[in-house]
Amino acid sequence: MSQSSQYTEDNIRSLDWKEHIRMRPGMYIGKLGDGSSADDGIYILLKEVIDNCIDEFVMGAGKTIEISVQGSKVIVRDYGRGIPLGKVVDVVSKMNTGGKYDSRAFKKSVGLNGVGTKAVNALSSYFRVESTRDGRSKSAEFESGNLIEEEELEETSRRRGTKVSFVPDDTIFKNYKFRNEYIERMLKNYVYLNPGLTIVFNGDKFYSDNGLKDLLEDNNNTDDMLYPIIHLKGDDIEVAMTHSKTQYSEEYHSFVNGQNTTQGGTHLAAFREAVVKTIRDFYGKNYEAADIRKSIIAAVSVKVMEPVFESQTKTKLGSTDMGDGLPTVRTFINDFIGTQLDNYLHKNQETAEKLQRKILQAERERKELSGIRKLARERAKKASLHNKKLRDCRVHLADMKNDRRLDTTLFITEGDSASGSITKSRDVNTQAVFSLRGKPLNSYGMSKKVVYENEEFNLLQAALNIEESLEDLRYNNIVIATDADVDGMHIRLLLITFFLQFFPELIKEGHLYILQTPLFRVRNKKETIYCYSEEEKQQAIRKLKGNPEITRFKGLGEISPDEFKYFIGEDIRLDPVMLDKAMSIDSFLEFYMGKNTPDRQEFIINNLKVELDLVEDE
Repeated sequence: MSQSSQYTEDNIRSLDWKEHIRMRPGMYIGKLGDGSSADDGIYILLKEVIDNCIDEFVMGAGKTIEISVQGSKVIVRDYGRGIPLGKVVDVVSKMNTGGKYDSRAFKKSVGLNGVGTKAVNALSSYFRVESTRDGRSKSAEFESGNLIEEEELEETSRRRGTKVSFVPDDTIFKNYKFRNEYIERMLKNYVYLNPGLTIVFNGDKFYSDNGLKDLLEDNNNTDDMLYPIIHLKGDDIEVAMTHSKTQYSEEYHSFVNGQNTTQGGTHLAAFREAVVKTIRDFYGKNYEAADIRKSIIAAVSVKVMEPVFESQTKTKLGSTDMGDGLPTVRTFINDFIGTQLDNYLHKNQETAEKLQRKILQAERERKELSGIRKLARERAKKASLHNKKLRDCRVHLADMKNDRRLDTTLFITEGDSASGSITKSRDVNTQAVFSLRGKPLNSYGMSKKVVYENEEFNLLQAALNIEESLEDLRYNNIVIATDADVDGMHIRLLLITFFLQFFPELIKEGHLYILQTPLFRVRNKKETIYCYSEEEKQQAIRKLKGNPEITRFKGLGEISPDEFKYFIGEDIRLDPVMLDKAMSIDSFLEFYMGKNTPDRQEFIINNLKVELDLVEDE
């Protein structure tokens, strides 16, 4: 027997809590990432700390949470009851230790597993916790989960509460950067779900008067809403919904005990079912579910006793019961929607009429498209068997468990050489490649019919599995990988136009990115540095000294697969495509992709001059 195949007592290891978290962080926080995505690990660390503060607020202790993020250091301060002073160290450093196992102290809590702050502690190069209660305080400091200082109890006049400071470990979260946009979105969700709560982030205050109604208004252009938002509230449930005038697919925001369940779960499935049943009953018509829900924009929040999530990051509810003797989640939501939505529609005849006209319009469009859609599906299915447009990954969303889906990426590339380089250097388990043939169609102002008639769009939609909704989206990250030249920029804009026109929720929910690839390679015999800007190139030249070799990459196809693997691996740089809440999608597309106007001509001329100046300087 070879040495490598021997299996003895020496192969058995016992890891302590922090070693296990640091060795297998994905089990505790999902993916790692660098902060370019809203579900990257550094935001999960922040969320775990804030969740504890929210639970204090829910239990009636502390109406304000103060958060500071400066560079890599995070500070979170609440004014709740404070951790019991004799357990401050244990709560942040002993697994399966916490107050939420005692339902008398935390009835409808998010953090039930006794893991949250322990994971933050273990995955931070610096971690400090301080608790104040009853005129006394206790603090402790850690490095990578190791206790380095524990202060004695001291008398204090500070207000009660808990303060946590931490710096994510840059050996685990490489090249990370906090993006305020993602943090602000997270904090807004917290205040939407917790009326009366104030969160102060870097001096800015977040507060909501109208809960989920504010969420829909802040995330959507009110001019695009078919009818005023229907806002329904009851014990342990809140719902807000409307339909879009222009959007094609369904858009949902779902929450359990204040946790944003981005992958939905039993509560969202029950809500979608209840809306269909109630509307059918109200109109006395057996409308197709797809016609009823087409263009719906909705938010649903429920509170469940001791919820069961399908992963530690709590993005999908698995519970079927509400707990505490209440009925199932499905029955509870069906009963609430069946009563409250029906009452609302009876009392608001104008809204009911607009909704019915929308359903009938969706029905007509579906029937008009039925033949085209059938042929398109057959073409997509046939094409997937033998064409090379989609080089899929081994792991698909439908086959994944827990948070493995967070790692999946689809690169949309242009040309055979670029797609070939990415295909050869990708991680075949989680990274797929979709190759475009030439420039995609400018879809601005076109109907959904073009998605089925245009081969590129039809196959891309099929690859993503987004025809009806994002619920079964096959790739968490959709990355546009084009050259950084005029043609590449144009293809980016055409693809973004396609998604904005037909699937804006992909962008709203943070799934679309632009791949950043190096412009220069600077190297000598000992070291190679890849540079993403002129400034980085000059820094590399100074670092390597002498007369290093400088290569300018003109396109992705010029980068060899051996080099490309560095740019789509651990050190991948992604720029998220984000929507400004103040920006109207229609006006944005009209300006950039509509008819030539004097304003756009002036914009192009001014920006072209800037580009030419940069080229001349180079």
